[in-house]
Formats: sequence, C-alpha cells, structure tokens
Amino acid sequence: MFKKVLLSDDLGSINQGVLTVVDSFGIKDVHQVQYCDDAYLRVKKAILDAAPFDLLITDLSFVSDHRDQKYPSGLELVQVLKAEHPELKIIVYSVEDRLQKVRLLINTHQANAYVCKGRRGLIELGKAIQAVNKNTTYLSPQVARALSPKSNLEIQDYDIELIRLLSKGLSQDQISTHLKSKNVTPSSLSSIEKSLNKLRVQFKASNAIHLVAIVKDLGLI
Repeated sequence: MFKKVLLSDDLGSINQGVLTVVDSFGIKDVHQVQYCDDAYLRVKKAILDAAPFDLLITDLSFVSDHRDQKYPSGLELVQVLKAEHPELKIIVYSVEDRLQKVRLLINTHQANAYVCKGRRGLIELGKAIQAVNKNTTYLSPQVARALSPKSNLEIQDYDIELIRLLSKGLSQDQISTHLKSKNVTPSSLSSIEKSLNKLRVQFKASNAIHLVAIVKDLGLI
C-alpha cells in the first residue's frame, strides 16, 4: 500500500473526508495543500529530499483568489506532473463528470483514476486507491463509459476547426465561406449547423458560447 500521500483540494471539508479514507488504509504520512502550485512544489521537493510521494489525490477546480497561480487547475497539475514524473500515481477526485474530460485525463495525461465526488464518492475513492495500488485504472461508474470504444466521444479535426472558427467570432455563414475558400467539406450552412448541434449535445453545452468554453477548458483548441 502507498506510504506517502499528497492531497490537493482548496476545501478543507473535502480534505477531511479524503483523510478518513486514506487513514483507513493505515497510511500515516499524509500532506495537504490548497493550491496546485503548492502541490507541484511539494512533489518536486520530496523528490529532491529522496522521499517522494507515492500518490497524489487532486481536485480539478480551484477557486481563484489574490494569489497568481502557474497551475490554476488540477488539469494543468496532472499534465505537468505526469510529463515530468510518470511514476507518480494520480487520482483525480472531482465533481465534473464530462466524459471527454475524463478521457483526456486518463488517455492523454495518464491519470491513474477518476473518482466523482458525490454520495458514494468516498467509497469509490477507497476502491480507486486499492485499484491504483495494484496498477489498475479506476473510474467511477457514472464516467466509466469514457474509455469504452463504443462511446461516441471522438471529436474529429473538422469539428475542432468548426469550434476554433466559432471561438474567433465567425458566424455560421462566415464559417461556411471560409471552409469553401479552403476546399474543406462539408462546407454548406446546413452541414455546419448540424455538426455544431451534434457537438452541443455531445459536450452538454447549452449554447455556442458554452460549447467553446468547454472545448477550451479541455485543451482541444
């Protein structure tokens, strides 16, 4: 079982619950931080001291305040730590349940588990700790479909280009004209409208602005 664990969450009440779960495994060397930048520095210092952390449990969303952050969210924290220290096991513990974000964290950034906060969140966190300790990936049941090959989660280069143009303020008419000038198909107005509607449903976006925000948040544009 893990010997040294770092908890990164800006809500003390959440940390208390996580501490209870971690303690149930007999893990006593547990450290807490409330900023992603602090989590990054703690991991780096522990490595320099030849006493590295075995496991990081981090939230994704951190409330911004007066303090500027190089890594403002758990997504950036996971990305940089896994790139620099792939041996570090990381469990994401978050209220977010967007399948595309789960897939990004697991498949692209190599997070080891994704647990959704909720009524059964702490129970699932315990299962995740056990799974990750055995080098197995764990996902909460409500987001398990993120890694299913049958999930309709793929986003094509064409879709990304549509959203990128939308983010630049182009109307659907202007996007159609742009695609035609680049000989990109389909470029008809009806095809663009149909594709954007599909993407709004896929990403659970309420409107075009929300869609752009979600896709930017995922790092896809």
